[in-house]
Amino acid sequence: MNEAGWWARLRPVVAVDVPLLLCIALLLVTGLVTVYSAAADFPGRFAAQLRNIGIALAIMWVAANVPPPRLMRHAPAVYAIGVLMLLAVLVAGVSKKGATRWLYVGFDFQPSEIMKIAMPLMLAWFFHHFGAARRWQNFAVAALLLAIPVGLVMKQPDLGTALLVLAAGFYVIVLAGLPWRALAALAVAGIVAMPLSWPLLHDYQRHRVMTLLHPDADPLGKGFQIKQAGIAIGSGGVSGKGWLEGTQGHLGFLPERSTDFIFSVYAEEFGLAGNIALLVLYFLLIVRGLQITGRAATPFSRLLAGAITMILFTYAFINIGMVSGIFPVVGVPLPFISYGGTALMTLGLGCGMLMAIARESAALARGRLGGLK
Repeated sequence: MNEAGWWARLRPVVAVDVPLLLCIALLLVTGLVTVYSAAADFPGRFAAQLRNIGIALAIMWVAANVPPPRLMRHAPAVYAIGVLMLLAVLVAGVSKKGATRWLYVGFDFQPSEIMKIAMPLMLAWFFHHFGAARRWQNFAVAALLLAIPVGLVMKQPDLGTALLVLAAGFYVIVLAGLPWRALAALAVAGIVAMPLSWPLLHDYQRHRVMTLLHPDADPLGKGFQIKQAGIAIGSGGVSGKGWLEGTQGHLGFLPERSTDFIFSVYAEEFGLAGNIALLVLYFLLIVRGLQITGRAATPFSRLLAGAITMILFTYAFINIGMVSGIFPVVGVPLPFISYGGTALMTLGLGCGMLMAIARESAALARGRLGGLK
């Protein structure tokens, strides 16, 4: 059997986009190396991350084998289930550290993570069916569909996840053709609303904003984490201190060093050169996502692929900006690098959908789109 025939037989089983998978694999290996160092004082965390990666890859493969038309048919049901689970959190949720974000289903499960994918799914379905005319009524309905889960997540409270859900839906609305005048009006309204929203923020959220503006005001208290993260990033220099040689992480100056602040551990050990390599990997990941978006076969696939790609960008941009002291501290992990299960599985699901969309467009080019329905 020649090589082309061998790959033609294997392609339906593998069903992955090789360039996208290569970027993800390199990021996962980088994450494992960094988690091993950052979680040295947490026995079992490295093994748990290996398990999380295995589950996330399995989810990605399953999603890559689900044709986008089938995803579109089930989008409203997925959205409805996600909203119902968010309502269940308000009634019977599990509370930790002053927030109620989890449901106990044999293990603690965070329903808001589902909305990061369910939201763009639903809005892509909506605009595929009703958005061709681009009437303001359609954008108003889309805004309402977006506001419901964002408001429920904000009540938990979980500002970081609420912002990601908001961004996921907003990207679909923009890609669906929201007029630039409307975008400008939203930007002005957002700027005006900033001071008005201050009393609505929780105390810890106000503290985070004040810490961003005045990081030296409480360097041993609320500003400790971000201050130490800056020291870690700066002390890495050009080439870094070397793997397992970072002092800020290993001496306990970074409390969240294996999760939200893992970038500071990575930057200290691998330096500016490592940071550039990591940014290049994210750049290639985003570029591949945009290529898949541009080749998408249907409006639904194009909107969904574009939103997922921009979600990946938003994850990385906010996390690195947060750790670097550009943004307030919010609970946003570094994609494919930070320790954690739920977020990693959500990322795997989203990337699997990207692969399914890439497969759909390739089948269209070969004249076999009907076989994917």
